[in-house]
Amino acid sequence: MGVSVAPAGLKFLGSIDAPASASQSVVITVCEVEQWDSDEPIPVEELERGVAGAHGLLCLLSDRVDKRILDAAGANLKVISTLSVGVDHLALDEIKKRGIRVGYTPDVLTDTTAELAVSLLLTTCRRLPEAIEEVKNGGWTSWKPLWLCGYGLTQSTVGIVGLGRIGQAIARRLKPFGVQRFLYTGRQPRPEEAAEFQAEFVSTPELAAQSDFIIVACSLTPATKGLCNKDFFQKMKETAVFVNISRGDVVNQDDLYQALASGQIAAAGLDVTTPEPLPTNHPLLTLKNCVILPHIGSATHRTRNTMSMLAANNLLAGLRGEPMPSELML
Repeated sequence: MGVSVAPAGLKFLGSIDAPASASQSVVITVCEVEQWDSDEPIPVEELERGVAGAHGLLCLLSDRVDKRILDAAGANLKVISTLSVGVDHLALDEIKKRGIRVGYTPDVLTDTTAELAVSLLLTTCRRLPEAIEEVKNGGWTSWKPLWLCGYGLTQSTVGIVGLGRIGQAIARRLKPFGVQRFLYTGRQPRPEEAAEFQAEFVSTPELAAQSDFIIVACSLTPATKGLCNKDFFQKMKETAVFVNISRGDVVNQDDLYQALASGQIAAAGLDVTTPEPLPTNHPLLTLKNCVILPHIGSATHRTRNTMSMLAANNLLAGLRGEPMPSELML
């Protein structure tokens, strides 16, 4: 059974199902694994070559599995397991057409990503990178009444774009900070989920206009691509802080740059960009009021290990024709 593996560090060669009693036999599933043994993304040509004839593919969000890759794989490919909760790197229509099953890793990274979102929000609104730099470059001369003042969460209004698992986990963590009001927007109201935070469902323009802090936690879809654009930023308060931990393409970065550079909004924190990595000469990197992280939302040892195990088990279950622990229903 051929299995092409994109991520580095996976040493799995097969699975052993232990017997429930001594009278039962041990079932062994043996796989041939071809592994891309590097932390850097696999080149398209290498992925194309490696996936040819494979029955399964374990990939990362940095691996674009499009028609070209699927054609290269051929009719043997039955399972794709991605080490991510997002699936915008997968050509889902084409995958569904070919009857290929897809495993992904939701839930296990919810808490870690929510922690990062709150960390990024606090880092941005309290201007921590600027403050750290002032300590290093000698700009800290004495205590000053208004120097490096930022914005606090107490009695604020927080708007969350996408009140899914991660959006709820973010609200749950922000509530003890004394947030006065939660707003959210999405495809439809979610009254049961919103009740915990007494969150109000509003339109996207209303959320932009009324929020002191905005956190984008929605999936990337045709409807959300470019959602946060010039019109969105123009509706925001001049004192508002914008944070994106979803996908870079949800934001029009040129419009965001203009909003930040002109003082239209106070600050932005991004854990995701377009492209990734962001070029070191990108205009956003010249701004003091923009904090950018290298897509580390789920980057804790425990979460990444759990994700890896889930991705491997999804792949194995799919290869055996069994229910996956976490299957994306197409």
